[in-house]
Amino acid sequence: MNPAIIHPNLANEYWTEELCYIVELSDSATDPDLSIAQARVEPGVTTRWHRLHDTAERYYILQGSGRVEIGDQQPEDVSAGDVVLIPAMCPQRIANTGSTDLIFLALCTPAFKDTVYEDIEDRRGV
Repeated sequence: MNPAIIHPNLANEYWTEELCYIVELSDSATDPDLSIAQARVEPGVTTRWHRLHDTAERYYILQGSGRVEIGDQQPEDVSAGDVVLIPAMCPQRIANTGSTDLIFLALCTPAFKDTVYEDIEDRRGV
């Protein structure tokens, strides 16, 4: 990693097949050890079951309320200020249970790459 200041453009938000919007704040080209993305889930939407190969993820909830499901743990409600720890290969999804957008930071180590993402929705029986 080289010293740098990144000025992300929030207008670069894009839709994903995971059923949420993403803005890349810091990606693997800048820092291969960590990526930071802002995720936005609309009210009433639940992201698809998925897992990340060889990549741990953390959610830092910025605004809104949701219910997160990770691994075999019971679903748990989350809101602004909560941190969710998701080990590599751990099944995960999050639902927006509120009436406004659920917005959180997704921090991945090492940096997220499309090749580590695996959709497992159909294998979860949901």
